[in-house]
Amino acid sequence: MKPATSTFGDSSASFIEKGTAEFMRTALALFAGGFATFALLYCVQPLMPILSHDFSLNAAQASLSLSISTGLMAIGMLVTGPISDAVGRKPVMVAALFSAALCTLLSAVVPTWTEILIMRALVGLSLSGLAAVGMTYLGEEIHPKHTGLAMGLYIAGNAVGGMSGRLISGVLVDFTTWRVAVLIIGGIALASAILFAKFLPASRNFRPIRLNPKALTDGFSVHFKDAGLPWLFLEAFLLMGSFVTMFNYIGYRLLAEPYHMSQALVGLLSAAYLAGIYSSAKVGSLADKYGRRSMFMVSILVMAAGLGLTMASPGGRDFTRDGCNHIWLLRGSFSCKQLDRPTHCARERAGLVSVSLFLLCRIERRR
Repeated sequence: MKPATSTFGDSSASFIEKGTAEFMRTALALFAGGFATFALLYCVQPLMPILSHDFSLNAAQASLSLSISTGLMAIGMLVTGPISDAVGRKPVMVAALFSAALCTLLSAVVPTWTEILIMRALVGLSLSGLAAVGMTYLGEEIHPKHTGLAMGLYIAGNAVGGMSGRLISGVLVDFTTWRVAVLIIGGIALASAILFAKFLPASRNFRPIRLNPKALTDGFSVHFKDAGLPWLFLEAFLLMGSFVTMFNYIGYRLLAEPYHMSQALVGLLSAAYLAGIYSSAKVGSLADKYGRRSMFMVSILVMAAGLGLTMASPGGRDFTRDGCNHIWLLRGSFSCKQLDRPTHCARERAGLVSVSLFLLCRIERRR
């Protein structure tokens, strides 16, 4: 399937250059958008024990507040990309952020668990619009020699947002109600959406194409015929599931005997995510030196050891230490196990990897 806006090598393309005001506006907008996306997605994770108490739910039922969002986000990513091919990148992303922020605010005030799940489902579906389109926008609008920097800032926003959403809600709930904590996260996301809409430049190089469902499905099928790509999808499926599942359920253990930690202290465990932000680049560089396969296997072994120590830890400090080990190596394993296989359907490949990540988060939490 031919990309809608492949402008590399096109002399008529007008790219955004590093050092210009437009580059700074784009970087700021995409950082804010990435921050809001993952803050909204993961803000409920440290609140699950509170939700269990307030709505008389077991851990698996409470985890639906996150799994229903990730599941619908995964499905939505398969369709929002093609929709943006037809209607434009910025309109889809702006609508995604505003609708997700508003649904989050509503989820904090609706009275029943069913209504909360409906709002969380709409949050996930809405966020797929930014998650699927952000990288495409950068590839079209930023000059190729500066794309890496721009994408790095966007990914940094994702990572900081995922950590901050957990951290802010986890700490706030010790001093106020979970509803107030979610309202604050929703308010931050709404402010981010306003900033995003104001600062993101309109597309210069976008060329709309008519939606073609058959070409889209053909593009996806190509990747499952590749000898290596299905294994990449499976790895994303398994690794992301173990990562998110640990964060989902570790709070229940730390709040109970023999630890009796406060909710704020449990929320601070999310700061371990900072180790993973660093390790993504570090393990990637080590993979260039020692080989991707070797570093991937080392990462898996150390990650498994960290998980084993976490389950057997006699004290809360060990949870933080071993949790850091687990996050550090897990994020590193994603960095070193990228398959650089040529394909003419890069967007569909990225979509399939993302679907693998988010669907396993949903499946693992239902166990």
